[in-house]
Amino acid sequence: MRIIILLVMSVLALNACGQSNKKTTPQKAQKMELTKISNENVKKAIAALQANDKSAWYSYFTSDAIFTDDGRTLSFKSFFDNAFDKKEKFLDIDKVANEGKDIYGQFEAGQWGTFRVFFKFHQNAEGKFNRLDIGQAAK
Repeated sequence: MRIIILLVMSVLALNACGQSNKKTTPQKAQKMELTKISNENVKKAIAALQANDKSAWYSYFTSDAIFTDDGRTLSFKSFFDNAFDKKEKFLDIDKVANEGKDIYGQFEAGQWGTFRVFFKFHQNAEGKFNRLDIGQAAK
């Protein structure tokens, strides 16, 4: 019986020796790369979204901006007030088109999860956005 107890204790001791005492520290969140975006106002608007800066975000849009989500016209302000409350943001940008006004990438959409989206900004002559179309993008 002693041999069995010694054998079990030896196995447990060897197992404990193999464990690391290193504390794991969470990696710092990486800042998303915005240099792919060539349109300066789009870049600044996306930077405001990423920083969860609601007032900066709204400053890039006209007061009567049209907004669509997957083709449905919705209230721009209500939609984005909710998005800012949930800290929704891009996780990465994988494609930029239309002179920097169309953005495609992975998006963290709060309760809806993470998926690939597009944001298509429409800019007026003064440089403000008077329309934003968003939706789920094909993979």
